[in-house]
Amino acid sequence: MTHQAFHLRRPSGLRQARRLALASALALLLAAGAADAQQAPQETTMIKLIRGLMDSGALKPEVGEALLVQARAEAQAAATAPRTAATQSAQPQLQPGDVRVPYIPETVRDQIREEVSNDVMARAQAEGWAAPHEVPDWTQRLKLYGDVRVRNESRFYSGDNSNIEVDWAAINEGDGFDVNPNTNLELPPLRNTRQDRKNSWRIRARLGVLAEISEQATAGIRLATGNDDNPVSMTQTLGGGLEKKDLWLDQAWLSYRFGTWFQVTGGRFANPYWSTETLFSNDLSFDGLAFDYRQPFEGDWTIFATLGLSPLEYSSDSFPSRSQDKEESHDKWLNGLQVGTSWRFASDNELRGAIGYYDFRNINGALSEPCELYAGADACSTDWSRPTFMQKGNTLMMLRDIAPNPLDPANTPMPQYVGLASEFEVLDLNLRWDTLVGGRFGLRLEADYLRNLAYDENKMWTRAEGGIVNNFGDGGTTDQGNFESGDTAYQLQATFGNFELKNAGQWNMLMGYRRVEPDALPDAYNDSDFHLGGTNAKGYFVEGSYAFARNTFLTARWFAAKEVFGPPLSIDVLQLEVNTGF
Repeated sequence: MTHQAFHLRRPSGLRQARRLALASALALLLAAGAADAQQAPQETTMIKLIRGLMDSGALKPEVGEALLVQARAEAQAAATAPRTAATQSAQPQLQPGDVRVPYIPETVRDQIREEVSNDVMARAQAEGWAAPHEVPDWTQRLKLYGDVRVRNESRFYSGDNSNIEVDWAAINEGDGFDVNPNTNLELPPLRNTRQDRKNSWRIRARLGVLAEISEQATAGIRLATGNDDNPVSMTQTLGGGLEKKDLWLDQAWLSYRFGTWFQVTGGRFANPYWSTETLFSNDLSFDGLAFDYRQPFEGDWTIFATLGLSPLEYSSDSFPSRSQDKEESHDKWLNGLQVGTSWRFASDNELRGAIGYYDFRNINGALSEPCELYAGADACSTDWSRPTFMQKGNTLMMLRDIAPNPLDPANTPMPQYVGLASEFEVLDLNLRWDTLVGGRFGLRLEADYLRNLAYDENKMWTRAEGGIVNNFGDGGTTDQGNFESGDTAYQLQATFGNFELKNAGQWNMLMGYRRVEPDALPDAYNDSDFHLGGTNAKGYFVEGSYAFARNTFLTARWFAAKEVFGPPLSIDVLQLEVNTGF
């Protein structure tokens, strides 16, 4: 019999050993094909075996078909070949259902078994799929991490709150609000300020992968939940008719390290600065580039610095959409620089301080050129300057200089958008002291001071040409004499206990006070829980946490905050939650 060479597909894992054994069996049966060929040519044992190997995937279809053709031909030849009397008498007659199996000596079977075993183990160790106590190299360079939080939240509003709190963000997301009382008698969108919202169940889930590409290069991807695409919260409110919840791409970045002291990161990544939630929410991720420098010195002293270049918004390529004359680029950026140092002393003390400067470029509003909406224009020249996202608190100005219709000036609709009246260049001073009390319990004292160096009330009113729309006192007028705002924010916080809750039985508690004047910083990017986000807020917060299992802890948190200036707006928030991480 002529033997044909054939190739098996290279499987992975334990299936490879099984397929190698099957291949060895096939080779032996091919060698003894003449004996099997004495059966009926249409369905010999050989043919059944080949079909079984094809069905299991051990043989490629084209190889199996070739072997079937050869097996049928040999079976047919054996069936039609004349048989001598000696041969007929030497071989017992097969009864229906019997199968003739060729004899293989024990020494041959032992040799085949040893060769197959050695081949399988050699391949397993070479490819890393069955070596003892080993896994493939690429799996050791990947790290899966994440966390899940389940929260019950209640919001309590004072009955003395003003019931006219305009939702300016909703206006900017729509077609504007017509401020001409002759053409619009409706109220603008208003926020809830008096009706409590109790026992809302909310979740947050984050899942990320870190990949060590080389000793210098690292990449990361993270997915997160969220009610929408706002940048400051990943919390998802449950309910909604049991509909499925959204999942967002929260981070995607590449990082390269030069030695041990310098690193460059690009893409969308975690906050590169050391800051508090007074300025940046803990859920906030940054776009762009970050350059990090960190150099330790003798005596447990370290210097660090971060330079960040973050695009906040790019101009639309087609603005205005129905005009042949497109606007030039008006891109918005956040450029930040922070320099700091940390010092460990007396074995259980650490002092850390930093100064940061954050230049929010081109985010303030601008009054448009005269805009003839009555003539069919679909936009005004500075519509681009309204914020992409905003919470509440910043001083706002109307953006559109709408030209009245000369045929009916009193009844010309005037749909308005709003933008930030102030520019923002924020100076941030951070200080933290960690120590031990009684040699056992941690104590952390923190102070954060911020000031908007670009704040100028007169320039704001000049920029708006009198069109300021909020942050007025109780005088009842909307002129500059009744205007109230400020450029300063600060936070004080003390934490006692375990700073990180990793093991069962660990605990901590904290309390703090925060005050944020309306234009101390942009209201879009800070904590969304304190006063439900934004600026023009002051109050205290307390929190306690207890770990009842590894990396799993219960937290109770209370915020009590109200307005700094303007109409009364008192909002208290209670949160009870369980967090776990891996």
